[in-house]
Amino acid sequence: MLWRVSRPIRTRSKPPGFILPCQPALADRPPAGSGWLHEVKWDGYRVIARKDGERVRLWARTTSDYSSAFTLIRDAVAALPVDSAVLDGEAILLRPGNTSNFDGLRSRQGQAEAILVAYDLMELDGQDTRPEALEERRKRLRKLLSRSNKAMREGIQLSEAITGDGAAIFRHACGMGLEGIVSKRIGSRYVSGRTRAWLKTKNPNFQHS
Repeated sequence: MLWRVSRPIRTRSKPPGFILPCQPALADRPPAGSGWLHEVKWDGYRVIARKDGERVRLWARTTSDYSSAFTLIRDAVAALPVDSAVLDGEAILLRPGNTSNFDGLRSRQGQAEAILVAYDLMELDGQDTRPEALEERRKRLRKLLSRSNKAMREGIQLSEAITGDGAAIFRHACGMGLEGIVSKRIGSRYVSGRTRAWLKTKNPNFQHS
């Protein structure tokens, strides 16, 4: 039996430690030139994951709390070998072949088995990393995830970034049936809210599945 995504705990005001995520602007086509990193746009739920000592919180971009729904992700964030961290990413349910199963996230089992595709790092051991360049934040994130144990490997995956011709990368993503790509300007800081330093280009033929 399928269930809707577990009803989140909603907050009327910004909860302590919550950081409003960066939101990519919609683009008709990927940006041209070498000054961009391109990542797969996964079909899932945006998650801001915070570890603060032994406490872990998983928030949607609207401050809704999904900590009790995405249990594999929660345990993986708890296992991070740091005192505190804030990760930005997408909660997805992977199929064989590495495509995402959005409909599967509507089941309780799917939510429990979802992983976090992490693509940014906003805070690490009390240091605000948002003023750093995109590539420096990704370097920190990659290093953090490389220190993984079993729980982390099962629950968190690094979102790989590709350099090169954005149009060709987008065509390839569409050919694989993916939702699209997100292109991020090299050297950009992490800013909350909508920004054109992040651009999303959607596959016009994509359908949720």
